[in-house]
Amino acid sequence: MNINPFIELFVAVIDLYWWVIMFSVVISWLTSFGVVNQFNPIVAKVSEVLYKLTEPFLRRIRRYMPDLGGIDLSPIVLLLGIWFLKRVLITYFYTY
Repeated sequence: MNINPFIELFVAVIDLYWWVIMFSVVISWLTSFGVVNQFNPIVAKVSEVLYKLTEPFLRRIRRYMPDLGGIDLSPIVLLLGIWFLKRVLITYFYTY
């Protein structure tokens, strides 16, 4: 299996961003349910960094999604999009 190193690097960045989205979702759940204190400086800083990394993409997705009340499905749509992009990159840039 021979993959272009640039594609491999891009796939690794995509994988890292996938984890950033997952951590963002978990932190938002933990603060919503009162498990972690959002006024703790460390939690606040981590939440702020995760928000700044994920919100530009999630905002674009939320613009086209219907309002479901308190349920935000935009991270799921973004994770599916990342998964699809990763599969496309691996499939089309795979060299024999």
